[in-house]
Amino acid sequence: MDKTHPEHDRHANPLRPDKPDKHAEHQRRARGEHEGHGHEGEHHAGHEAHGGHAGHGRGDRGDHVGQFRRLFWIMLVLGVPVVGLSPMFADLLGYQLPDAAWVWWVSPILGTVIYIWGGQPFLTGAVSEIRDRNPGMMLLISLAISVAFVASWGATLGILNPELNFWWEMVLLVIVMLLGHWIEMRSLAQTTSALDSLAALLPDEAEKIDGGDVVKVAPADLVLGDVVIVRPGSSVPADGRIVDGSASMDESMVTGESKTVRREAGEQVVAGTVATDSGLRVEVTATGDDTALAGIQKLVADAQASSSRAQRLADTVASWLFWFALGAALITALVWVLLGMPDAAVARSVTVLVIACPHALGLAVPLVVSIATERAARGGVLVKDRLALESMRTVDSVLFDKTGTLTKGEPTVTGVHPVGSHSEDEVLALAAAAESDSEHPLARAIVGAVDTRNLVVPRSSDFSASPAVGVKATVDGKVVEVGGPYLLEKHGRQELPVADQWRDEGAIILHVIADGEIIAALRLADEIRPESRDAVDA
Repeated sequence: MDKTHPEHDRHANPLRPDKPDKHAEHQRRARGEHEGHGHEGEHHAGHEAHGGHAGHGRGDRGDHVGQFRRLFWIMLVLGVPVVGLSPMFADLLGYQLPDAAWVWWVSPILGTVIYIWGGQPFLTGAVSEIRDRNPGMMLLISLAISVAFVASWGATLGILNPELNFWWEMVLLVIVMLLGHWIEMRSLAQTTSALDSLAALLPDEAEKIDGGDVVKVAPADLVLGDVVIVRPGSSVPADGRIVDGSASMDESMVTGESKTVRREAGEQVVAGTVATDSGLRVEVTATGDDTALAGIQKLVADAQASSSRAQRLADTVASWLFWFALGAALITALVWVLLGMPDAAVARSVTVLVIACPHALGLAVPLVVSIATERAARGGVLVKDRLALESMRTVDSVLFDKTGTLTKGEPTVTGVHPVGSHSEDEVLALAAAAESDSEHPLARAIVGAVDTRNLVVPRSSDFSASPAVGVKATVDGKVVEVGGPYLLEKHGRQELPVADQWRDEGAIILHVIADGEIIAALRLADEIRPESRDAVDA
C-alpha cells in the first residue's frame, strides 16, 4: 500500500491512466479522498447482483412564510387598540372607554389599514378564484371582511345602523386567518426543504471530457453520451454508466443503506451518489427529468401538492358555502323587507354575510393537515399522498422493506474486540489516527467513535490508502493498517473468530493491524433512529 506502488497508482488515478492527474492528486492530498475500505466484496455481493396556495412555487414559499409572519405580528399590534377601544367589546367585558373624540376614530382608521394591508393576500386570492370561476375559501374570507369593512364604515359615518359596527370582528378575522396561513406556509416550507436537500446532492459543476480537454459545465447542460469525470469524494452529476475505473459508491440517498457499494466498469451509477474512494469516468445515460433523483424530487413535489380527503371536502364545502351565504343574505333581506322593516333587512343581511365565513373550516383543516405533514417530515417520513396520511389512523401493522428506512443512514462503530493486552480505547485511538486523513464514511465513523469517548488521538504520518483494501499510516512508530478482507489476504492472516458472529448480525467488519499483527476487530453498523426504535418497540 505504499504510495509508489503501481497498483495503488492505478486505483488512485483511473481517470488518466496514461498520465498523472495533478488536480486530482492535489484534491486527494488536501482532503484525503483517496482512501478505500475493503468490505464491499464481502458484504455487497447481493447488491451487485441485482390547497389554496397552488400558485406558491417552491422557490418563494420561504417568502410567503415571512410575509404571513410579518403580516400577522403587525396586524396583531394594530388590532389590539381596535378591539380594546371597540364599544361593543367594552360592553362585553364591562369596562369604560375614555370620553374623547379620538376614541371613535381609532377603530375606523386602524381597521382600514388592517383591511387593505392585512387582508391583501385574501383579496388577491379572491380575485384569482373569481377569475378561475372557482369560488372557495379565499373568496369566502374576502366576502366576510369586505362586507364587514363597508358596513362598519357605514355605521361609523351614521349612514347605516350602529349595530353594523363590525370593526373588531373584522380585525380578529383577518388576524386569525393570517395566523392559520402563516402556520400552513411554514409547514409547506419545511417539507419543501426536502426538495432543497435533494437538489443539493448534485454538484454545482460537472467535468466533461471534450476531445482531449476537460471542461466544466453545469449538470443541466449535459447531454446523452457525454463522458464526465467523477473525482474521489465527488457526486455523480447525472445517471450514467461507468466506462473507466471503479469506486465504492455511497448510495444512501437512494437506498437508505449506509454501506457503500462497489461499482465497476460497465455498471450503472445514479445522479447524486458519491464516489468515496476512487475516481471514475461515467458516460451519461439520463439527464434532467429522466434521472432517478428527478423522480424522487417529483414524488416529494407530488406529496406537497396533494390534499387530504378532509381538505378536499373543506374546499368543496367552501365553494358551496359561498353561494349559500349569498342566498341566505338575500332571503334574510327579502323576509325583513316583507315584514316592513327595511333598516333591519340591511342589518340582518350584512350580519349573515359576516358570520357566514367559516373560521373553523378555514383555519382548522389546513392546520391539522399541515401540522401532521410537518410532524411526519420531522420524523423522516415522506408522505407521498396526504390521503395516505389521513388513512394512517386505520393502520395497525407496518412493513419496512430495508434497514435504511429505520436507521440513520450512516455507519457507526458498535463494537471493538481487542486482542492480547490491547484495550478497546487503545486500538480505537490507533485506528482513528490511521483514518484521520480519510474522508471515507467508515473512517468518519471510527473518528466519530473516538470523539464520543473523548479519547486522545495520537499523531500519524505517511498516510496512504488503497481502494478496496484499506488505509495505512505510521502512528507512534508503529505501522497501523485498517481494512477489510483484502487487507487480511494481503498479510496472509485469518479474521478473528468474533467476525462470524458479527457477520450474522449484518455488520461491517474491519480489522486493525499494527506492524503486521492483528490487534483488534471493529464492528460497524447503521444505528436505528430513536424515533424508529419507539415505533418498532410499540
